Amino acid sequence: MTKLRELLQETAIINTYQAAADATAISGIAYHSGKVQEGNLFVCITGYATDGHKYLRDAVAKGAIAAIVERVQEDVDVPQYVVSNSRIALAQLGSAYYGHPSEKLKMIGITATNGKTTTTYMTNAILEQHGLKTGLIGTVVIKIDDTNIPSELTTPESLDLQSYLAQMVERGVSHVSMEVSSAALESHRVETVDYDIVCFNNLGREHIDSHGTFENYFAAKSSLIKRAGEHSFAVLNLDDEYSSSLVTETAAQVVTFGMKSSEGTLHCKDLDLSTGRAKFTVEIKKPFKSGDIEYTPGEFRVELRIPGLHSVYNSMAAITVALLCGIPIATIQEALRTFGGVERRFEFIHEDEFIIIDDHFANPGNINVTLETMRYMDYEKFHLVYAIRGHRGPVTNRENAEAIVEWMNRLEMREIIATRSESHVNKNNTVSDEEAEVFLEVMKDAGIEVKLYRELPDAIATALSQAGRGDLVLLAGCQGMDPGAEIALKQLEDRRNNR
Repeated sequence: MTKLRELLQETAIINTYQAAADATAISGIAYHSGKVQEGNLFVCITGYATDGHKYLRDAVAKGAIAAIVERVQEDVDVPQYVVSNSRIALAQLGSAYYGHPSEKLKMIGITATNGKTTTTYMTNAILEQHGLKTGLIGTVVIKIDDTNIPSELTTPESLDLQSYLAQMVERGVSHVSMEVSSAALESHRVETVDYDIVCFNNLGREHIDSHGTFENYFAAKSSLIKRAGEHSFAVLNLDDEYSSSLVTETAAQVVTFGMKSSEGTLHCKDLDLSTGRAKFTVEIKKPFKSGDIEYTPGEFRVELRIPGLHSVYNSMAAITVALLCGIPIATIQEALRTFGGVERRFEFIHEDEFIIIDDHFANPGNINVTLETMRYMDYEKFHLVYAIRGHRGPVTNRENAEAIVEWMNRLEMREIIATRSESHVNKNNTVSDEEAEVFLEVMKDAGIEVKLYRELPDAIATALSQAGRGDLVLLAGCQGMDPGAEIALKQLEDRRNNR
């Protein structure tokens, strides 16, 4: 049991209502009234959808013996400690309750608009290849050594995060690769995480609605770098204007990489993307040091199993992080050669008479980097099947359509297959008439013919019927295209069985 008085010293209390006795001990901390247990300290946090203060009475009824609040509720008979920001308090109290676990781990925080999931998994794969016990916190799973727990958020709530980190310490994990979302940064979920390495790969116009403005979104993302301490490293992509702008905005030791820019610490050169899977040379242009390891100018060759130009940038970030962790170059090369990637991130799902690639085509940043890869690849004809984004509004769909149009012109394409995927999305992802009309309007103005289908299987069937030997079919889109790969492979199997 932890004494409440000692725990409260970890956060700034500005007022107290019915202070508890000095010897009062708590059995745990909770921020959700449904998870309160007897003897808990309850923290009233304000969420996007509801306010935890509304549930203080319920929490007390279930056994909470004290509360952290921003507003005292005098009609609730329990000691209440007032703080200016209960989310920050939750992070501080959670870290202290679990013994500040991030200080005992090599913490790697990775943020980006696009690719942070792949970069995080790629980094973890390199660390595992070296034989390390690893943890991973991401969109898909929480990994604690060899145990996987499904994720509910890209970055868990601060109390849950500290619990996972404490479990990692107990299991002997040494290195943790962690996706850090803008929402987590803005809502103080990672407030007390002691990062050793932070990485900012790129910034695009995703999630702006959640932050109000693009400036707010960048401010949230960049805080990971700006708040990094002198003891840590900041890995920055010089080819991204937002990432590169942070080179002088952090106390951390900066290590940079780039492909277009050759001014960084690491430079990607001699890129071959003719098959879609990259081969390139990493040149260490400037000496740098991590711990007792010193890197001097030199170069080494890398081959990726996963395809796409974006994978080159993700791998450069992962390579830089791995070098800072002291991983041997030969281990890095082998891990990247065998890394199979993350589902729906420019994933090759069929390679026979023609190629089918499945891609999470979410925003202009995704669209640009995915379709730019096509410029490097060898193929006969290109067939694009696009699932219009549902429940994202006309602005998002117009921006996506305009990005597609720009590449349709560069790739000399005048036709696109589109779908509303009506039977394959839930109500939160249904394409409205306005969203479809905006997409069609942009295409019409650009002189691009659209074959629009209500159903996803019909759109895919059209593309497969048109695909010939040496062609490339891209299944592109978010929720509306999630089942696309399964549908395409089933249609190909049916075709073979009916021959």
